Amino acid sequence: MVNRKKIIIMGAAGRDFHNFNLCFRDNPEYEVIAFTATQIPNIAGRRYPPSLSGKLYPQGIPIESEQKLGSLIKFYEIDEVVFSYSDVSHEYVMHNACLVNAMGAQFTLLGTRQTMLKSKKPVVAVCAVRTGCGKSPASRKVCKILKELGKKVVVIRHPMPYGDLAKQRIQRFASYEDLKKHNCTIEEIEEYEPHIEQQTVVYAGVDYATILADAEKEADIIVWDGGNNDIPFYVPDIYITIVDPHRPGHELTYYPGETNLLLADIVIISKEDTAKPENINLVKKNIKMSNPKAVIIDAALPVTVERPELIKDKRVLVIEDGPTLTHGGMPFGAGFLAAEKFGAKDIIDPRPYAVGSIAETLGKYTHIGKLLPAMGYGHSQMEELKETIRRIPCDTVIIGTPIDLGNLIQIEKPTDRVRYDLQEIGTPMLKELLQLRLK
Repeated sequence: MVNRKKIIIMGAAGRDFHNFNLCFRDNPEYEVIAFTATQIPNIAGRRYPPSLSGKLYPQGIPIESEQKLGSLIKFYEIDEVVFSYSDVSHEYVMHNACLVNAMGAQFTLLGTRQTMLKSKKPVVAVCAVRTGCGKSPASRKVCKILKELGKKVVVIRHPMPYGDLAKQRIQRFASYEDLKKHNCTIEEIEEYEPHIEQQTVVYAGVDYATILADAEKEADIIVWDGGNNDIPFYVPDIYITIVDPHRPGHELTYYPGETNLLLADIVIISKEDTAKPENINLVKKNIKMSNPKAVIIDAALPVTVERPELIKDKRVLVIEDGPTLTHGGMPFGAGFLAAEKFGAKDIIDPRPYAVGSIAETLGKYTHIGKLLPAMGYGHSQMEELKETIRRIPCDTVIIGTPIDLGNLIQIEKPTDRVRYDLQEIGTPMLKELLQLRLK
């Protein structure tokens, strides 16, 4: 226990905990001094609890703000900093590496062999090169196909542990009541509810070795539903990566999304129905250059609404998926496309009416413009979102999130929900590829 190597793990309440559990939790050669947190509100200031941190950390491990990274390295004489979160530019990664090196510490990116667990059951991984590529519709499509092939499918979702970490060690979602039981945030419900609608069981949490063992008991096939553009926590038997022609070039310039591209067996180009042909061609060129063995599937992501008459010639508020607009960097989402397609008279700018953390978010992510991200990382932020919506003078609220937001917060104005499902264009088809590779 003497001369243990002092470690800080940089994270965002997900990959960081997984890397700790696999590589450092019971390793006497290392002492993890702290996690640092970014991206997600209200994570810093807590502790990774003793029930998860193991016998080497009877007091747990503090979670500090990433803004303190330099001072923490200096004060504790840190030897190594392990970068453990996703959907950041290559430039951002290297700026952090330079800071860590300048403070005298080693900067580390853990590899797939160190951080992927091997399952007893076949694993189909669905990942992306950026947040908001259309990964969730692709995951649902994969589950539907596998069920049609007679398989019992269980989804394991990338972690989103934003509450009590000890209670969230293992979570199983099979019904809407389970969402209430686990006190899920909007961001969590957006990922779990669409699978529940398809009657697919979803696991998530913090301890992904135990989660895998439980999921294997009731599954023929595991579908890994990735978060952001992170790589899987399990060794895939079939590796599917989604790319976005609305952001051509990002497949080569974001971490660890480029890793997903390089490892993919199948690459799905989503949103081709709304993308420029030259951007689709550029993405295809980059795929063939980086991973010539990957099979490319062309796909559309058409948007539909329940009541188009509520949009035509109306003043609308457009609410989009939060992560897609924020750290995903997209200037629009499905709600905006629906407003254009179904003839909205005007999109009302939410910024003059935003309150609390919603106003702070819109001020931080200036590229969002006249759209409202559905931020809801806890009760107080959900209340601020509700108040922001109440203040905005509009005829209709277009809900472009993957869930019916009106079921979570009271919206006094008429609402129209946007839906979007993956549709393949031409050949090859995903079903035939899955059949072939599963044999």
